[in-house]
Amino acid sequence: DHKEKIHYVAIGDSLTEGIGDQTKQGGFVPLVANDLQDRYDLTAVEIENYGVNGERSDQILKRVKKKEAIQKNIESADFITLTVGGNDLMKVIQNDLFGISKPMKKYQENVTKLIEEIRSLNAHAPIYVLGIYNPFYLNFPEITDMQTIVDNWNASTEKVTKDSKDCYFIPINDLLYQGLNQEVGVAEEGTTQSSTGESSSGTKNNVLYEEDHFHPNNLGYQLMANAVRDKLIETQEQWLPKEDK
Repeated sequence: DHKEKIHYVAIGDSLTEGIGDQTKQGGFVPLVANDLQDRYDLTAVEIENYGVNGERSDQILKRVKKKEAIQKNIESADFITLTVGGNDLMKVIQNDLFGISKPMKKYQENVTKLIEEIRSLNAHAPIYVLGIYNPFYLNFPEITDMQTIVDNWNASTEKVTKDSKDCYFIPINDLLYQGLNQEVGVAEEGTTQSSTGESSSGTKNNVLYEEDHFHPNNLGYQLMANAVRDKLIETQEQWLPKEDK
């Protein structure tokens, strides 16, 4: 007794847009949709992808407030995913790596407003907010603070989701920061892999896009899609059953 057709709205930054996905299909979003369609024998999963590369939380919020098409699709969404935070953190790191508490608080306010904005348009659809990951871990293991900062940033996002109704945090750092099947996070000293363009202290992260070593590649997006799918299955009572007319 579940819906035959699902409306999925994805909002966010480059991770929603799918930068690094060589198939140019849109990263994890279509992978999630296809999985759900097969798993629940749905006639369709209609996707609206509102991912824009490089956007911070304040810019995503502004876009959701301004664009009628996004608002209309949020209204009719069965569930919503949100990728946010990576660009906010990058801006902080570029400005002042250690002056992080004030911008983190501002970021939390933006994400809270973003969720409230979505909620004002759709009171019921569950919202799934993905965490961020540390793309520098393997190539710059000496920046140990970076991992702590990413963990703290994720904790700040998770706190916002916990304070919001029908909102779930999906961590992805542990899936991506060491690559797939990395026994050890850092390459041993003295390893050189200059032929592949990595730094001599680093090793290759096999779930990141070869061209920028920053965004996920197809494999990275598949790992993200699996994490989103698992959370969707766990919370299917919130988006799958038919609404009482």
